[in-house]
Amino acid sequence: MPRFFVLVLRWAAICVWMTAFGGAWAGESASYPITIKHALGTTVISKKPERVATVAWANHEVPLALGVVPVGFAKANFGDDDGDGLLPWVAERLAELQADKPVLFDEGDGIDFEAVAAARPDVILASYSGLSQSDYDTLSQIAPVVAYPEAPWSTDWRDMIRLNSAGMGMAAEGEALIARIEADIGKVVAGHPELVGKSAMFITHLNATDLSTVNFYTTNDTRVRFFADLGLKSPKSVVGASAPGKFSGSISAERIDAFDDVDIVVTYGDRRLLDALRANPLMARMPAVGNGALVVLGMNPVGTAANPTPLSISWVLKDYVALLAEAARKSR
Repeated sequence: MPRFFVLVLRWAAICVWMTAFGGAWAGESASYPITIKHALGTTVISKKPERVATVAWANHEVPLALGVVPVGFAKANFGDDDGDGLLPWVAERLAELQADKPVLFDEGDGIDFEAVAAARPDVILASYSGLSQSDYDTLSQIAPVVAYPEAPWSTDWRDMIRLNSAGMGMAAEGEALIARIEADIGKVVAGHPELVGKSAMFITHLNATDLSTVNFYTTNDTRVRFFADLGLKSPKSVVGASAPGKFSGSISAERIDAFDDVDIVVTYGDRRLLDALRANPLMARMPAVGNGALVVLGMNPVGTAANPTPLSISWVLKDYVALLAEAARKSR
């Protein structure tokens, strides 16, 4: 198909998406009110937000990537090596914007509604989150809330950008950000043809002392969806075990043979877990484990960014892809 028609089709697709989400476009030229439909209701934003707050994981990275410093966002509760509440790519972006650290909401026990209200936001971004209907209703008393489109914790990085940028009246800038990230991914993945066509499974929350249950992320989870960006595919076994609306699942290790079609296993853990997997008579039957085609991620930036977010992707992309490529070379 000629490149001209490809560009026309892509532009048409973007226009259709924006029509579905209220017809909002870029910055000051956005047409208000903006109406955004999502899983928890319909949000109407009557004028361009000046004070942006976010809750839950990584939503703040969208305004930061677009040059807007939120008045408050969630404190990092995973992968924060120095304990300042900021992941390294977030701290780096704040420094680039010459901005002080905003108010950090402590969500260890759930959303801190009082702290969010005290930040006096004009909009609250939460397109990647696990908001309950009650959470949404309470936050909506503070400011308009942009929630997830379908199911909790299932919004991929592109839709996180699209929904949150639309809520800021910066949808066109959001599309440009997506294009830049896609270009970064394309350059890195092009250097690792060994990944193309390999299947990958993301196993999680394994206990090195009790491997009787295998927990895994489904095809609804953003970590698994990101595999496709990197040239990988989800094996039929994982696709078949992925329940609608669920981002995780589990099976008994006695049924491990169901995952014979998995080339690469990615998981969180350490050397102790790796040794336990190899020594376990059931887990060792899994071809990916037997071949050593394993990527074991720790509590480090690469491990944190396996869940792709707007600022983390380009920050750790080369390291993550290199680990996957090493595992791919060991697979059958």
